[in-house]
Amino acid sequence: MPFTTHAMAFDRFGAADVLAPREVELPDPGPGQVRIAVRTAAVNPLDCKIRSGAMQELFPLPLPHVPGLEAAGVVESVGPEAGELAVGDEVFGWTLTGSYAGHALAEAGGLARRPHQLGWAEAAAVPTAAGTALRCFRLLALKPGETLLVHAAAGGVGTLALQLAAARGIRVIGTASEPNHAYVRELGAVPVAYGEGLAERVRAVAPQGVDAALDGAGRGGAIEASIELTGGTERVVTMTHPAEAARHGVRFAESEASPDPAGALAEASALHMADGLRLPVHRLYPLAEAAYAMRESEAGHVRGKLVLVVR
Repeated sequence: MPFTTHAMAFDRFGAADVLAPREVELPDPGPGQVRIAVRTAAVNPLDCKIRSGAMQELFPLPLPHVPGLEAAGVVESVGPEAGELAVGDEVFGWTLTGSYAGHALAEAGGLARRPHQLGWAEAAAVPTAAGTALRCFRLLALKPGETLLVHAAAGGVGTLALQLAAARGIRVIGTASEPNHAYVRELGAVPVAYGEGLAERVRAVAPQGVDAALDGAGRGGAIEASIELTGGTERVVTMTHPAEAARHGVRFAESEASPDPAGALAEASALHMADGLRLPVHRLYPLAEAAYAMRESEAGHVRGKLVLVVR
């Protein structure tokens, strides 16, 4: 009998209401894979873009499709050559199959054991944010002592990028709405407001210049200001949309695979254990309300991450 699990899936592209409950089949874990019973799954802006069809050219996928890139849960079945993971291990990381589900398959190398100090909701919020931030650092060739400009600094990726950069000895300036400035400052960055005059405000707090920029906003002239402040397109990376990246001649972060997913989880976990890495969860939703979570993600102004509670 094939293994089946409950999930939220879509069988056509469109708005959030295309999501519907569905029973899906999962194969047994193959070599190097495990099946996890999902406890929590994070909602990412990329999930919404994939669901809308906006990413079909870059990420073609068959329908129906279960969204979700990351999860925290308990190992329930282990395939051959899956390393040291065993049934019953509490883990977090990236999934091969959609994480908006009761169960998901994952590569053992893309998971880490969950530190007991890290809650289930926070664990689900770590992988994509940490992996994307560190992938962008690699693309930007950041070095200690440099100054990094982060747009959408209060978002999920921004929150981890500020802390991971500061831990590496990089000075960070974070753009955010005024109500989030105290939060950005607490994360070790210098806050700057969005909007007209952005470049001038950044120069006022960084007269020595900006070495690189990471864009998670995709609005308000963030990419244009980044190119102006860094002196070109070479050290500007955007996470917003491949078309925007192409239009401005900068790199799109999601088109690059993470070179060391386990390393990203380990670095985030180590920072959490040493300094209490802040991993704010903006709101929890039950799995059945995944469409509501996606709508909130698409509306923007989310501080930290939105997380689905599966069990």
